[in-house]
Amino acid sequence: QVQLVESGGGLVQAGRSLTLSCAASRRTASSSAMGWFRQAPGKDREFVASSTWSGITFFADSVKGRFSIIRDSGKNSMHLQMNSLKPEDSGIYYCAAGLDSRRLRDEVSVAWGQGTQVSVSS
Repeated sequence: QVQLVESGGGLVQAGRSLTLSCAASRRTASSSAMGWFRQAPGKDREFVASSTWSGITFFADSVKGRFSIIRDSGKNSMHLQMNSLKPEDSGIYYCAAGLDSRRLRDEVSVAWGQGTQVSVSS
């Protein structure tokens, strides 16, 4: 199974930007789509964004227009660029990899990163 290593995260003020990175150990069918989920304290984990290596992207309504994904195929990595951050964006962000966008979003046969904390202060 593909291994995912996350980096980035931290504490920022509302309105600022932050970038999360996710590196896959290798490109396989099981990492055809990569993306991020987040979980706030006391809440369920929710889908944030995903991208295939061909550039098909999906974003949760709550982050559309503020978040984007940058693909680096040479390093088997994707980066989640988060702009105009809000306190409600706070939580643990998990990188994920899956067979395709739909199964990734449905958390079917997904590989997970270790998670990284994002905290946005008001």
